[in-house]
Amino acid sequence: MQKIIETSLSRRSFIGALGASTALTVLPGCVTAPAVTGSNSAAQALLDDVAWNLLRHEPTRATSLGVDTGAHAALRRQLGAAGPEAQDAKAATLRADLARVRAFPTEGLDPATRTSFEVVESAYATAIEGMELPYGDIPVGSWRTAPYAVIQNVGAYIDLPRFLDSDHPVTDEGDAEAYIARLEEMPGVLAGELEKISEARALGVVPPDFLLDRALDQMERQVADARQGGALVESLVRRTREEGIAGNWEARATEIVTGQIAPALEAQLAELQRERALATSAPGMDAQPQGEEWYRWSLRSSTTTNMSPAEIHQLGRDTLASIDAEMDPILRSLGYTEGTPGQRMIQLSQDDRFKFAEGDPGRAEIMTFLNERIDWIRGQMPRAFARVIDPEVEVRRIPPNEELGAPTAYGGAPAVDGSRPGTFWINLRDTDLHRTYDLVTLAHHEAIPGHVWEGEYSNQLPLIRAILAFNAFSEGWALYAEQLADELGAYDDNPAWRLGYLQAAAYRAVRLVVDTGLHAQGWQRQQAIDYFHTNTGVGLAETTNEIDRYCSWPGQATGYMVGKLEILRQRERARAAMGTGYDLRTFNQAVVEGGNAPLDVLAGNIDRYIGTSG
Repeated sequence: MQKIIETSLSRRSFIGALGASTALTVLPGCVTAPAVTGSNSAAQALLDDVAWNLLRHEPTRATSLGVDTGAHAALRRQLGAAGPEAQDAKAATLRADLARVRAFPTEGLDPATRTSFEVVESAYATAIEGMELPYGDIPVGSWRTAPYAVIQNVGAYIDLPRFLDSDHPVTDEGDAEAYIARLEEMPGVLAGELEKISEARALGVVPPDFLLDRALDQMERQVADARQGGALVESLVRRTREEGIAGNWEARATEIVTGQIAPALEAQLAELQRERALATSAPGMDAQPQGEEWYRWSLRSSTTTNMSPAEIHQLGRDTLASIDAEMDPILRSLGYTEGTPGQRMIQLSQDDRFKFAEGDPGRAEIMTFLNERIDWIRGQMPRAFARVIDPEVEVRRIPPNEELGAPTAYGGAPAVDGSRPGTFWINLRDTDLHRTYDLVTLAHHEAIPGHVWEGEYSNQLPLIRAILAFNAFSEGWALYAEQLADELGAYDDNPAWRLGYLQAAAYRAVRLVVDTGLHAQGWQRQQAIDYFHTNTGVGLAETTNEIDRYCSWPGQATGYMVGKLEILRQRERARAAMGTGYDLRTFNQAVVEGGNAPLDVLAGNIDRYIGTSG
């Protein structure tokens, strides 16, 4: 087994070396780095060129950002390849562009532009290191670290139907034709993924049985849907009808989906069934070939630090103890006195005062509640930021056929060109997933002043900065946004809402313990479920969903609390250094206008902010 892995690494290393040896040659569409000076205009040209080189590998990102227009309109008809050769080609591009960025003279650049160079260097170096691992779906400046390229929450069978329905525009005939073109590319993407997971299985990489059971259930649903045309056809038909775009769209799309996409999905389903016959219940990366190495890389990618699994584990335990101490007196004041704070939160969750109705009436209540809280916090933003924006936020339900393997909620920034609002996706498969006291904090995390708010500022930076996102910053900022809402009075008049905020913080502290426990300390799945449930008070259904998420995205969940604590550390550093010159509004402005960045780059940005007080 080890010999096979070394052969795979050797092949990838060879391709990487080839890319590095030609790093200063001109790739298609590239500009050469200037030989003498590092002017801002030349630097911006290089950064833009690097961005478009990446988007050629990931054209769906161009659509999501709203930049697949004009000279780059052809990207709207593409999905990008997904197999091992595609990853090797992307790695070669990353190596070449990283060399160009490192060779560029940055001494004369303005601080913001120098920051962008530092961000690219960090993101690309980390991604290249990940691509040297022999398996997995490796992100480039993204939040998901996935050793299994197709599983319950990873894969084109989930991502592409959602993307085509929510991000791919259908406003004219050209958009509709581009939708058809992307449907035609989808079987190739599925085949590429199939090659990756088949190769991984040959190396001995098989996901745990409980993840495969979830993936098989979802894949079977998608196959059944595609055999009839289903959602992929319905989305195009509905939107062309709404826009009055004439054409035989239903017949054309149905032929592709039923004749090409459904068989490609069936092939993936068959491979997952083969893997299920080989699977064990071992949940962590320590049970996989080169798992320890893979997990250490995923922690670096997710936290942008060099913290060890043991250090992160202890940080989680210490942080949880501090949060529990804050929760205890509030729980006592409400009459909950027995058990750990997490156990008492379980009791609180059974209080009918905080529940939503079942079914569609409850779903409607949840949507109204979230929109009301977003409207309230929007009005508080002048107290927290020196330059206030006004992003559009749309609260949407996660598509029902994705909800089983999806997180409780997630948020996304608006399109760069303003064509699509910021989106707060909420899982409504069961209204019992939510309580009034936890939805308040969720709104601040996902929307304002969390992901949507921060993303609006990042969208104002050079294109490459809108593409690259660091888990520790984006999720750390969203947790910091929860605390910022507390400091602005979001929970002052409702002790239960404040408990929800503290429970959410405990939730993220527990993640540090559980993620490292699963992947580095030999924890079993049930041990992780029990620890999480007991210490957070979250229901068993959501707890199980979360634990399974950590098993399929190793390390990702650790970025939240690590990032938040670093932002708070930087805030205290600025407060101490600036004295009376410190202002919360300008500190927050410095963080968001510095953009999504690795934590060491964030520290440099705060150094410059502190320097302004002199």
